[in-house]
Amino acid sequence: MINNKKSIEFIMSTWNKEDLRNIIEEDDLHIAPFRADGETYGTPTWIWCVSVGGDLYVRAYNGQNSRWYQSAMQQKAGRIHAAGKKWEVSFEPVEGDEINDKIDDAYREKYDGSQYLSPMISERTRSATVRVNPRDNQ
Repeated sequence: MINNKKSIEFIMSTWNKEDLRNIIEEDDLHIAPFRADGETYGTPTWIWCVSVGGDLYVRAYNGQNSRWYQSAMQQKAGRIHAAGKKWEVSFEPVEGDEINDKIDDAYREKYDGSQYLSPMISERTRSATVRVNPRDNQ
């Protein structure tokens, strides 16, 4: 959990449809959760992303052992860079077969033909699925 001296309160909002479309279409999302100090952004990591029901989802290729995933789950916030813009975001874990099945389908549709598709819809990565929410307090 963030221990930021500024006591950041997270007010989640929904993605602007145009921003979400641009993020998904550009496919250049870099994720940077806060480091343990709750103030410093981690090194941006390029990652695949998909949208389901107007929400933005990412998965850690190396599963729950991924460094960015562990930071995202501990700190619950950070920043993403995509489509030429930056957003302050919050992170929440995703659980449940129904939503993960829909996310799998979105990965299949978007990344069909990639040699990395199978690992991205495996149990290892499903267990490290994250919903990325824009924060209102930017």
